[in-house]
Amino acid sequence: MHENTQGTVADAPKGNWVDRYAPAYAKPYLRMSRLDRPIGYQLLFWPCAFALGLVSVATGSAFNWWHLVLFFIGAIAMRGAGCTFNDIVDRDIDDKVARTRSRPIPSGQVSVKQAAVWLVAQSLVGLAVLIQFNGFAIILGIASLVLVAIYPFMKRVTYWPQLFLGLAFSWGALLGWATETGTLGWPAAILYLGCIAWTIGYDTIYALQDVEDDALIGVKSTARLAGNNVRPFVALFYGLAAILWGVAALMAGAGAVFFVLFLATVAMLAWQVVTIERTNGARSLMLFKSNHWLGAALTAAFVIEGLF
Repeated sequence: MHENTQGTVADAPKGNWVDRYAPAYAKPYLRMSRLDRPIGYQLLFWPCAFALGLVSVATGSAFNWWHLVLFFIGAIAMRGAGCTFNDIVDRDIDDKVARTRSRPIPSGQVSVKQAAVWLVAQSLVGLAVLIQFNGFAIILGIASLVLVAIYPFMKRVTYWPQLFLGLAFSWGALLGWATETGTLGWPAAILYLGCIAWTIGYDTIYALQDVEDDALIGVKSTARLAGNNVRPFVALFYGLAAILWGVAALMAGAGAVFFVLFLATVAMLAWQVVTIERTNGARSLMLFKSNHWLGAALTAAFVIEGLF
């Protein structure tokens, strides 16, 4: 164990709200849920928002703002639950990586039993959100737990853990469509595939921070797989994401308004690719976090298209 007397987490933003305002007893749990780093639940949330926008365009119905709020709450709870589960599974690996050894479990702030109780509590919040939707959406949401459960183990057996993260993190693209229609459709499936490609791209950038430590301890990632070719690797998946999102929008009947606004999303993807620096961890983290604004831009394109 590496005792962390300050309690802070190495890769959390300095002066974040958890460090500054949360009660001392709550801080380790909020950190375990990554509430000091909101980008995680933001990236889980945006595919849900994309789907609500896409289905609004496809059906000509009003954008469902109440469901958007529910998805936001659910994303915070389930991202926290997923991170807690991941930290339980990865506690021995986290202890060997500079960026993660200050996390609550390897640093000794929280026991595995306490983490398990916190995992259940967050999962119950997620369930409370899920049961607000129709029966098909509830079943679909529960099915995603299989992907959530297997993801933490993938970095041990494949260089493609980012693919499995994409399968789990993009599930909202299917769930958002299902909450409005009670079924699935091809536009939602194509949107889902686009979100998977996006996730592989942005999480490859994120994983650049840990390439050296991962190589030493035998953890696999697409960042290690891509090596010096990380820029064309990310470009491939970001390009695929843009194409698939465009196809999904066409299938839903989106018009010129959407595609003009969609250029902002494409530009953000291109900017990330062009400015990747493989050995610059701070830049990798900044580019990764910028995907929050990309998510907002794509959602806005769907919402505004739905108004015309």
